[in-house]
Amino acid sequence: MDDVDYVEYSHYNYSNMDNITTAEETFSQHKESCLKEGTCVLLTAINVVIFLLGFFGNMLVIWISGFKMRKTVNTTWYLSLAMSDFLFCAFLPFNIVSIAMKEWFFGFFMCKFTSAALFINMFSSIFLLIIISMDRCVSVMFPVWVQNHRSVQKASAGVVFAWLLAAGMSIPSLIYRQVHTNSDGSQFCYTNYGTKSAHMITVVTRFIAGFVVPFTIIIICYSIIIFKLQNNRMAKSSKPFKVMTALIVAFFVCWLPYHVLVLMELNHHQYDLNVLTTGIQMGVILASANSFLNPLLYVFMGNDFQKKLKSSLLSKMENAMADEGRTTSRYLSRSSSMDGRASTHI
Repeated sequence: MDDVDYVEYSHYNYSNMDNITTAEETFSQHKESCLKEGTCVLLTAINVVIFLLGFFGNMLVIWISGFKMRKTVNTTWYLSLAMSDFLFCAFLPFNIVSIAMKEWFFGFFMCKFTSAALFINMFSSIFLLIIISMDRCVSVMFPVWVQNHRSVQKASAGVVFAWLLAAGMSIPSLIYRQVHTNSDGSQFCYTNYGTKSAHMITVVTRFIAGFVVPFTIIIICYSIIIFKLQNNRMAKSSKPFKVMTALIVAFFVCWLPYHVLVLMELNHHQYDLNVLTTGIQMGVILASANSFLNPLLYVFMGNDFQKKLKSSLLSKMENAMADEGRTTSRYLSRSSSMDGRASTHI
C-alpha cells in the first residue's frame, strides 16, 4: 500500500484513496438499515446501555462527591475521574445515532470532537490513576511529611495538569478525523492518517503513553505500598485502597483489548478483515464500558456488601470514598513512635 495515500476509515475500512470509487462503495455499504443486521442492532443496544448507566451513574457521583461530601483529596480524585467518564458519555449519543443510521449527521467539528472525547477520557483517567498511585505511595513512605503537605489545592493542581496533558494527547483525533461525502450526499466520519507512518506513530504513542508507561508506574507504586504494609492488615482492610485497586484493574481489563487490536490493525493485511473489524468494534465497546463501571465500584466496594445494600446511597459512597486518615492514624500510632496525628492516606 502506498504510504502517501494510506487511509483508515473509522477503524474498519481499509480502502486506498487512489481508487475513489472503491472508497465510496465502501462507505455506501453503511447505508443499509441497521435493523436488518443483528450485529448492528446489538452494538447499538449495548452502546445505549453504556450511555444510560455511564451518564446517570457519573452524574450521581459528581453530585454527591462534588456537592454532598466534604471536599478532601480523595473526593477530588474521584470527582475528577467521574467528570472524565461523564464527558465521554455525554458525547456517546452522537456515535449511537451514527451506528444505528450508518451515516454521520453532525458535521465536521463534532466528527473530530466526539473522537477526541474518547481519548481525553482514556488519557485523563490513566493520568489521574498515576497521580493517585504516586500520592498513596508517598503517603505510605513519608506519612508525617504528607500529613503536613498533602492538600486539596495541590490535588486540584495535579488534576488540572492531568487534564491538560490528556487534551494534548487527543490532538491527533482533531487532526486526522475527517468527514467523507458520498455521491448521494450522505456523510461519514472516518480517520484519515494520510500515511502509514503517521498511523503507526499515533497508535504506538497512545499505547506507550496511555498504557505501558502508566501501568509500569502504577505497578511500582503498588508494589512499594504492599511491601511496606505486608506485615499488617492495612492493605486488605482499607476501603479506598480496595476501590483504587478495582479501578486500576477495571481500566486494564477494559482498555487492553482495544490497544492490542489497534496495534494489530497496523498490519491488517495479515488478519481476516471481518474478524479484525468485529474485534475492534468489541474493543471500543469494552473500553466505553469502563465509563460506567467506575460509579458502580465507588458505590459497591467495601468490607461488608450486605450492610452497604441496606444503607442509603449517599452513605455507600461516603463509606467508599471517604478519607481513611483516621484508620491509618490508629495504625501508625501503634506501629511507630511518630506523631499519632500522621496519616498514610493509602
